[in-house]
Amino acid sequence: MKRILIADDHETVRSGLRAVLEGRPGWEVVAEAHDGSEAVAEAIEKRPDVAIVDYSMPLMTGVEVARRIKEHRLATEILIFTMHDSNVLALQAFQAGARAFMLKSDANKMLLAAVESLIVHKPFYAGAFLSEVEGVASRRGDGNQILSPREKTVVKLVAEGYSNKGMSSILNLSIKTTETHRAAAMRKLNINSTAGLVRYAVRNKLVEA
Repeated sequence: MKRILIADDHETVRSGLRAVLEGRPGWEVVAEAHDGSEAVAEAIEKRPDVAIVDYSMPLMTGVEVARRIKEHRLATEILIFTMHDSNVLALQAFQAGARAFMLKSDANKMLLAAVESLIVHKPFYAGAFLSEVEGVASRRGDGNQILSPREKTVVKLVAEGYSNKGMSSILNLSIKTTETHRAAAMRKLNINSTAGLVRYAVRNKLVEA
């Protein structure tokens, strides 16, 4: 039997997921949790094969739950699901140790496939953030990480139409330093054009569309 943990602060969501998952022969939901702290405790006690964790829960986020589970060196594979279509959250989830990330709105058509992938220890990512996550996943361990506050500001200003000279004036930095921050952001996000930075900024609400 493949053992699964469900963590979500809404009982109706947990019940719905349980019904879908236990409809698959050989799968068993061995624990449920209604907050982040309980999710970590249940994972440590039950050691499930897969943990399905909501991003937004009381006490700690799904990303923090993933981080705590991995700190205990459990073999549990983690799927984080959320209402927020954001590649920033996907990157955070990946870096915390999760191996699957999806929107709740996609769960009906993708949940079983995601769990199947995790059971055989393969990652599963879907949604508008797919290319960014795959870019980091393909080079995991080479120092890629989410944007620093300064890099995020530079991306925001790029999306607002500022030149390197204009950004340097606003940030009180040299043009060379501004260009360095811009290049670092593009490298981390696996984006190679200004248009790509603009799309990233709009998608992640750094600027309004």
